[in-house]
Order: sequence, then C-alpha cells, then structure tokens
Amino acid sequence: MSELDHAVDVLVSDRRGNSRRGFGDRRAAAGAAVVPPHEERRTTPRRKVERRRQIDPTTCERDYTADEIEFMRAMDDYKRKSGRQFPTWSEVLEVVRGMGYKRD
Repeated sequence: MSELDHAVDVLVSDRRGNSRRGFGDRRAAAGAAVVPPHEERRTTPRRKVERRRQIDPTTCERDYTADEIEFMRAMDDYKRKSGRQFPTWSEVLEVVRGMGYKRD
C-alpha cells in the first residue's frame, strides 16, 4: 500500500465554519411559547424547602452532655433564623452570651 492510498483512508472534519450561535432560539422552532427571561413561568407560588438537617446527638459516636446539646441546638436555631450556614466567631459568641454565659 502506498502513501497515496493511505491518505484516501483519512477523513478530515472541519466544523469551524458551522457556528451554532447564529441560529435563533431552538424552543421557538419546536413550537413552544418563548418566555422572556425576566418573566416568571411558574403559576403556583414557590414553596420553601427545608434543607438543613436537625441536630441528632444520637447519630454521633460520643455521648454529649446536656450543656453541649443545648449549645448545638442554640447554634442550629441561630443558623436557621439568620440563614447563615457558617456563622462568624462573633456570631457564635453572640449565641453563647444569649444563652446566659458570661466571662468570670
């Protein structure tokens, strides 16, 4: 087999000239109603999904004291009310002080 015969077996595909960006909205082509991006499509109100798990000390390996469980629940309540998953140390101190603890 010569080099020329080998070159015939090679397939070259160049898709650079075929830009998909030049076409319109594909949904309009399918017959679907086009909704501008700033309009709400939903007809029913969005319901809030609770994603945060409850603190369950029984799933951990060690036994927590009553004070530790109280602190964990207070921090969990703060996170739920503030919407902050990772509170700052200042916020942690605020929760501790809110529980009645103060420095001697």
